[in-house]
Amino acid sequence: MNTTEKIVIRENKTLKLNNVLIREINENEFMDINKVAYMMESYIKSKGNAIVGPMINYTSAILNENGQAKIILKLILQLKTPLHNVDAPYEFKNQIKVSNCLFARFMEKEENLQFAYSKLQLHAFENNIKLKGDSYTVFVDKKYNKMVADVFMEVSKEDISFEAV
Repeated sequence: MNTTEKIVIRENKTLKLNNVLIREINENEFMDINKVAYMMESYIKSKGNAIVGPMINYTSAILNENGQAKIILKLILQLKTPLHNVDAPYEFKNQIKVSNCLFARFMEKEENLQFAYSKLQLHAFENNIKLKGDSYTVFVDKKYNKMVADVFMEVSKEDISFEAV
């Protein structure tokens, strides 16, 4: 039996990103995400800058005016140096710091990545932790048919305490 854990969970982790270029993906671009990522990398090179570290996906869901869930997806890359005068559709932030996150280190086949999100949500449920509802997925490494990804889910600021009635 294989004793290596495929998904390792930790609490109270912080995600800190510096010199961050962000590109929100429109719903009609979801199927072309690799093309959008390539265009983002080309944009960075055209500005004379370089990428530091792996690609990061930010996902969240909001309810639109019709009460239907809308997926928010953003690609995030860290840069070697700050970018000034960023063109649309890009956005630049000097730093993103997300404290108090549930964290999962995923080490398995890419098609099983959804289990990392599920395990984080189950851990939160079992430990009465309220999640904010967004996630940051850092694609650390990919070799052969396995990947390493770090998933951060922000814990909600509101305190949920249960009182006996």
